[in-house]
Amino acid sequence: MRDIKSEGVTDEGKSINYADMLLLRFGEFMLKGKNRSRFEKTVLRHVKEIVKPYPNVVLAKEFGRIYVELNGEPAVEMVEALKNVFGIASISPVKVSQSELAEILSVSRDFLSILAPAPGTTFKVKARRVWKGFPHGSLEMNNLVATPLLQGYPGLIVDVKSPQLEMKVEIRQGNTYIFCENIAGIGGFPLGTNGKAMLLLSGGIDSPVAGWSSMRRGLEVECVHFYSYPYTSELARQKVVDLTRVLSRYAGGIKLHLVPFTEVQTAFTGIGQDNLIITLMRRAMLRIATQLAEREGALAIVTGESLGQVASQTLPSLNVIGRATALPLLRPLIMMDKNDIIELSKKIGTYDLSILPYEDCCTLFVPKSPTTNPNLRIIDKIEATLPGYSELLAAAVEATETLRITPYGNELPKDVVSVQAGLQEEWF
Repeated sequence: MRDIKSEGVTDEGKSINYADMLLLRFGEFMLKGKNRSRFEKTVLRHVKEIVKPYPNVVLAKEFGRIYVELNGEPAVEMVEALKNVFGIASISPVKVSQSELAEILSVSRDFLSILAPAPGTTFKVKARRVWKGFPHGSLEMNNLVATPLLQGYPGLIVDVKSPQLEMKVEIRQGNTYIFCENIAGIGGFPLGTNGKAMLLLSGGIDSPVAGWSSMRRGLEVECVHFYSYPYTSELARQKVVDLTRVLSRYAGGIKLHLVPFTEVQTAFTGIGQDNLIITLMRRAMLRIATQLAEREGALAIVTGESLGQVASQTLPSLNVIGRATALPLLRPLIMMDKNDIIELSKKIGTYDLSILPYEDCCTLFVPKSPTTNPNLRIIDKIEATLPGYSELLAAAVEATETLRITPYGNELPKDVVSVQAGLQEEWF
């Protein structure tokens, strides 16, 4: 069967623009029994948000599907937006005909002329009579539709087992739907159906990919970013705002919590344990994120850690760092290769932002030889004897600034506004 996962949109929408309707199919959550109805309603709600800028669109839902009647709205734009909705497995652009034989044959011919298959293309018609009042059965319709199409396109070759082009004709009362392509969606579970988690979002490559992967599994995420002004620049913080904006394209909107981390981070620099600074810093981040999670009603923390990638991501380090919180730690990338993570970051649109050379707090005060095998007893003792440690963490939580980031907004941290005019082109 013909697959236009890349072809359909890149060629000026050539194979999509003909559509009267888009047929959206649900993903793996269809197997979830009693929860299926709740998941379907969630997807429908997200689709309604996506189509709000298109006033002529009409939506209809049935078992396992959503129909998007375009009524003149741009099909290519709609496909590009809808294929990023979690829970949608595939999209088919559809031509709509009246459920009368002559009309079905006429629309099928027009449809094939738009697709313009090359000579030698293998071909099949697969009809399905949903409306039992239609006078011709499914098998009969296969022949009735295919015969004139083959006569008009003598270069087509019939292949009923594995055709390159399979025209589906779905006959319903009132209208018949004719389509070929399946454009891949991102699938997964509808956003938010598996709960909420806090994402530790740095300015690097890994954490945005971890956030996207979590959302694809049905998690609503709120982002937590730690900045150490004046050691880190305002551009570094704005970079994280922009990364969150990219993720919000898949969610409609995401909260970003900006945590001032300077006082906490510098508290670790004078204790004579430089090789443990990264471990102490990451444990502090988890403690702060846990307090924010409790405040926001989140039940887990998501990180971009990948086993063995850096000193803090060895198994002994992950063990000691993870004990700083009682919440579940979700690490979607833990067994992924770096090249695979990079490829996924390019696919979801975060890579170009992630490689911008703006430092973040994780690159500050990094010792020459950070430990890869920290001792939990020593770490606990340091934290217990650090003056005012709990108060420092509480103050960071109290001073956290929260933004609601949307795909097309212009949200900026309040103390960046003063330099916005001179740097806006670089940021956006």
